[in-house]
Amino acid sequence: MIVSMTGFGRSEFETEQYQMIVEAKTVNHRFLEMNIRMPRPMMRHEDKVRKIVQEVLNRGRVEMNITIEGQGLQETTLQVNWELMRQYMGMLEQTKEMFHLNDSITAKDLMLLPEVTSLIDVEKEDETFVLNLLRVVREAVEQLKGMREKEGESLERDLILRLSNIQDSLLEIHTHIPNVVKNYKERLLAKFQELQLSEYDEQRILTEITIVADRCDISEELVRMDSHLEQFRETLQANEPVGRKLEFIVQEMNREINTIGSKANDLYISKHVVEMKNNLEKIREQVQNIE
Repeated sequence: MIVSMTGFGRSEFETEQYQMIVEAKTVNHRFLEMNIRMPRPMMRHEDKVRKIVQEVLNRGRVEMNITIEGQGLQETTLQVNWELMRQYMGMLEQTKEMFHLNDSITAKDLMLLPEVTSLIDVEKEDETFVLNLLRVVREAVEQLKGMREKEGESLERDLILRLSNIQDSLLEIHTHIPNVVKNYKERLLAKFQELQLSEYDEQRILTEITIVADRCDISEELVRMDSHLEQFRETLQANEPVGRKLEFIVQEMNREINTIGSKANDLYISKHVVEMKNNLEKIREQVQNIE
């Protein structure tokens, strides 16, 4: 079964305190690359999120957006800058001594001094929050994977159809091969008649025909093409990522088709070579989107 590298997944979870939304999409890429956007306080959990993606996907560029909203995630606390308070206290004591003041310094006086106290929002999360976050991430990624698998089924049907088209062209070429030499011989004899040459060296003609037949022999290329097609079909059924292997097979098929086109100096074969190239180009485009 083949898997596409294009997909989308979305999952969300909500409590009285917060709401989590995770959206993930993928496009084709040579490797597994991730771009994860999440609230800054949650970034300490990014490695855990990445690990989940790596467990489910093998290739593709992943764009993930994690949104967390709600007041229940924060609590306000009072923070005291004790070091600054000590400095204030020291300066006040020096001032009293320098100017012979008898005023007493109270705790209230110190707490009201600038920058001594401040209210800060502290992120509040517990183990349950983290577990919920990772669960929602996994649900989104699994949904994305399901879409990739479904699209992979469509890709497989299209690939099998185009492989069948190439196989049909190969069969037509194989059937036509005996006519290549025959047609060349007829054209050669017709040329002699056109030039009104009544006498010619028959052995020389046979030698020329043999040379042409050897030069136009594409039997090895046809055998290798049949082998590549069979290997391609078998690879489609593998239970593992096969995108790169299919890319290699496509390269080999392209090489054989080009050789057939250059060796077989025949209009009928050339027509089928063009058809095979068109189908192979469509296959190449599809394979680039396979995991």
